[in-house]
Amino acid sequence: MREAAKVLSQARRVVVFTGAGISAESGVPTFRDALTGLWERFDASALATPQAFEDDPDLVWGWYEWRRTVIRRVHPNPGHEAVAAIEARTPRSVVITQNVDDLHERAGSADPLHLHGSLFEPRCASCARSAPVPGGEEPSEGRRLAPPRCEHCSGPVRPGVVWFGEALPEQILETAVQEATDCDVLLTIGTSGLVYPAAEIPKVAAMFGATVIQVNPQPTPLDAVAGINLHGTAATVLPALVNAAWPNAGS
Repeated sequence: MREAAKVLSQARRVVVFTGAGISAESGVPTFRDALTGLWERFDASALATPQAFEDDPDLVWGWYEWRRTVIRRVHPNPGHEAVAAIEARTPRSVVITQNVDDLHERAGSADPLHLHGSLFEPRCASCARSAPVPGGEEPSEGRRLAPPRCEHCSGPVRPGVVWFGEALPEQILETAVQEATDCDVLLTIGTSGLVYPAAEIPKVAAMFGATVIQVNPQPTPLDAVAGINLHGTAATVLPALVNAAWPNAGS
């Protein structure tokens, strides 16, 4: 912890790279969690495909709207808040996340790069234009919902996430890689290191000379890439790291 705090406090450019683990601590289900209700009859990965949406848009849209409802009911945890604190103390920093929730934004992070899209940025499946986030009644678990229609072309609106078999957003990926090449510290938090091409981001940072600090309760393939491994949860380790790096900065 002392070594990580020293490196972090001296950094000029910091990348914070987060995965599902940090949001799971707020109660956001991961793809590894068992589904319930109507969804328990399905494999989550089978619902997260373009073909699933084409075959049964009401089923897929209902599931994603239920996921968005779950996220709206939870709150950022001390890990998200510590990430925002790191940004505030190192202005030349950026958050890159694999998560599709908005917990970083609600914790105070400015414009995180969403490698896998966001549940809060739906778009038309036909013309790809952005669509409003649906309001009104929140769907209950297990409810099928017809997707809204695009106000420009009347095509079906789809979740603004990257599905299996789809490429990551090109501009966001290019920006993330550039940030990784330019940083001198990269914090990788709550990610398994198994989902590609996102898992390459910490490796790129290490290859270009950055110190990689990993925060994760369990060993991951990134253990060998990280110069410093802090074993524990984000909500526990990150606040302690911020306090150790900037002991006189206040809350």
